Amino acid sequence: MNALGRRMPCSSSTRRHSPAAHRLTRAVQWAGRLLCWSLAVGMTTTATELLLAPQAAWWPAVWPLPWYLTCLSTLAWTVLRACEKASQRPPDEDTLPDHWDQAA
Repeated sequence: MNALGRRMPCSSSTRRHSPAAHRLTRAVQWAGRLLCWSLAVGMTTTATELLLAPQAAWWPAVWPLPWYLTCLSTLAWTVLRACEKASQRPPDEDTLPDHWDQAA
């Protein structure tokens, strides 16, 4: 609020986020978390492969799986983040309220 008791147009309390935008933001966050965790597990399994060289029959099929998940989650995060950015575009000059044009 300013000295006159009016809300400033750029304050976060005046912004209204739709439930769809909130869901999209949550999806971006979860995709980012999946990306980070799959990358960490991929590095761990690679280090295990290089240092310990497990001899289990299932190991050659399992250790690259986190890297595949990393690739998929990178793609998902990129697409979701682009959608999120596109939905947060500022309004055109023609759609701004008249009182925003006044200097403080």
